Amino acid sequence: MPDFQVMAKPHGPICNLKCSYCYYLEKENLYPNQAQWRMSLEVLESFVRQYIQAQNGPVVTFVWQGGEPTLLGVEFFQNVIALQKRYAGGKTVENAFQTNGILLDDAWCEFLAAHKFLVGLSIDGPSHLHDAYRLDRGSQPTFDRTMRGLNLLKKHKVEFNTLTVVNCKNSHFPLDVYRFLKGIGSKYIQFIPVVEMEAEEPNREGLRLLKPYSSEPAAISEWSVEAAQYGKFLQVIFDEWVRKDVGRTFVQIFDVALESWVGLEQTLCVFNKQCGNAMVLEQNGDLYSCDHFVYPENLLGNILDRPLFSMANSPGQKRFGQLKSNRLPQYCEKCDVRFACNGECPKHRFSQTPSGEGGLNYLCGSYKHFFRYIDPYMKFMAQELRSNRAPANVMAWVRQRDL
Repeated sequence: MPDFQVMAKPHGPICNLKCSYCYYLEKENLYPNQAQWRMSLEVLESFVRQYIQAQNGPVVTFVWQGGEPTLLGVEFFQNVIALQKRYAGGKTVENAFQTNGILLDDAWCEFLAAHKFLVGLSIDGPSHLHDAYRLDRGSQPTFDRTMRGLNLLKKHKVEFNTLTVVNCKNSHFPLDVYRFLKGIGSKYIQFIPVVEMEAEEPNREGLRLLKPYSSEPAAISEWSVEAAQYGKFLQVIFDEWVRKDVGRTFVQIFDVALESWVGLEQTLCVFNKQCGNAMVLEQNGDLYSCDHFVYPENLLGNILDRPLFSMANSPGQKRFGQLKSNRLPQYCEKCDVRFACNGECPKHRFSQTPSGEGGLNYLCGSYKHFFRYIDPYMKFMAQELRSNRAPANVMAWVRQRDL
């Protein structure tokens, strides 16, 4: 059976920020009687043991997210390390940790450095862009506190990357965002487009942000990136990256695009032909099909009641993964960039094709624009790889073309 990934949310959706665009805060409504938002030692031990045992390879990577995991305190993750050592069984165990950086201090960073955690820091650009939506629960800006956390990570030499949510504000300032991220020392950059359908009224579970194929009246949220703007955002950054930064700064979507042009299976789930290998575990042990499909109908079970491996490989989860390709519109089947896009994330498939067929990705225009634009550059880099040469040679090639 193929390996699978589980993103663990040991503090559920609880966070010390109230970012306007956060799709996860309202998941608290799914657990109205929750007495304590903290993963119990019983659930934690069961998860660590089962997850390690279920992985075929010699390296097992745990991903911790939220909400905000630092709210649990360092001692919670000291228990994590102890359990991982107990159940490692000769495998190498690694940890990745997503945070807003607000609560990082010397004690946190000493721990993260000592245990070689890879930290993903959420930051949306310079202060005027970051603070547009990333506010705390008192509606106060968070940029300065996030930068303080970043400086502590650097001080303690904690390996980090950055995750930037591309929204309707910062998407219009691509070079400001990109140059800022490089300027703060980010060598590994992830861009995540925010696209949410917001219902007129919450549903019976109290959720206002809807999944695709919903029949409830809804509209694109005001913070969502515009359908065509995301592609322009990526193009502008790519133009600078391909001339100056290949092999020095790693932008996830550019790396994954190169995988597509080389003919490899994409390492980013949204561009795979099928999905279903990336699930999410809530603080009480509930396992859901995907981080973006935490809805009652996508609950696979609880790890205290059912083995993690059997839920990950259950018929229901397989059907969930196959729906990505099964529901692809005919319009997409004939598309010249399907090999790179594969319809992207099913979460975004609520638009219509020119013929009126449903299930088209909201960002279709962006991906067509971007992937067609980068085609000659990707072909060159792919050929360099096949010839055992460095893809970074593309920079000299582009300079010749620019003359």
